[in-house]
Amino acid sequence: MVRFSLYLLLGALLPAWTYATAQTDVQRLLHENSRDAVAVDSDADGLSDALEQRLLEQFLPTFLIARHDCADEPSEFRPGLAVPTAVQEDGTIYGQVFPAKGVGGDSPAEVEIHYYHLWRVDCGPRGHDLDTEHASVLVRATERDETKSSWRAMYWYAAAHEDTVCDVSQIARAKTLHAVDHGAKVWVSEGKHASYLNEELCRRGCGADRCEDVVPLHVARIVNLGETGHPMSGSVFISSRRWPLAVKMERSDFPGDAVARLEALPATDIAWFHPGRHPTQAVIAVSGTTGDAIALGGRDTNAALATAGDSTDTALSVAEDSTSNALGKSYRKTMHALGAASRGVGKALGATK
Repeated sequence: MVRFSLYLLLGALLPAWTYATAQTDVQRLLHENSRDAVAVDSDADGLSDALEQRLLEQFLPTFLIARHDCADEPSEFRPGLAVPTAVQEDGTIYGQVFPAKGVGGDSPAEVEIHYYHLWRVDCGPRGHDLDTEHASVLVRATERDETKSSWRAMYWYAAAHEDTVCDVSQIARAKTLHAVDHGAKVWVSEGKHASYLNEELCRRGCGADRCEDVVPLHVARIVNLGETGHPMSGSVFISSRRWPLAVKMERSDFPGDAVARLEALPATDIAWFHPGRHPTQAVIAVSGTTGDAIALGGRDTNAALATAGDSTDTALSVAEDSTSNALGKSYRKTMHALGAASRGVGKALGATK
């Protein structure tokens, strides 16, 4: 009887013990898998894949594209192919996340994030196949432990006609754009696909840019490109010579001189990334009264041009009047002299007869 009771007790306890052990094993495996997932660094840049994806999603910009762009939307490109081959125009955004240069020691981590909207074609003036455009953000961790830290944006950059004579790329503080803990708004010009941190700036490009009748892009997916030497997601098309994607991925959009120049300006300013190319519009204010500030600047410029025009017109008018008067007087004097000479000749001939 005692032995039978012992068997019953063991029979009752065994399932509970087995279940508890199984639960512990599952929890251990989940923890190990989670830890392994956090540790995976496919592009060998020191940042885990999980952290990169987290940052890409947190700071994804709101891209405002033309409702009737001739290229529709940014394209998805076929993975695994060395030649960039557009699959469909579905609003895919490609990302790159890498540690900012020059940061280390006890300082909180700084990370640079590039968001590429890649288009099948540039269909604006002087159009061409394959259009490589992007916007970027520099973010900083609030703690040294990157996996547990929250992140805040410091600066934003928008590429517009990079590396051309029409380069009007811009840089701004994240606070200026009200985009510290999330993505900024980025206006994309119709056909040319240049990026702007403000709608008004779009009109100040090379003359062909327009950011009118725009709608927010519905992003189909964010694909991590990895790095040029360690592509992720099958993005071997990075290094193709048919577009300058690799060149853009290998440089920082926040060099020290550009950041220092921006920091010397008022907190409400957006600055051109390249100084000296825009003598009449070096800096444009975009505070809470963005429209007023820009409109005022436009009015001042227009007023100056109008005044110069009026002065020129007046000067030309005065010159014209003076010239006309001078010519008139000269004409009258000449005709008077000719008339007098003619009369003198007539008298001389009469006397001879």
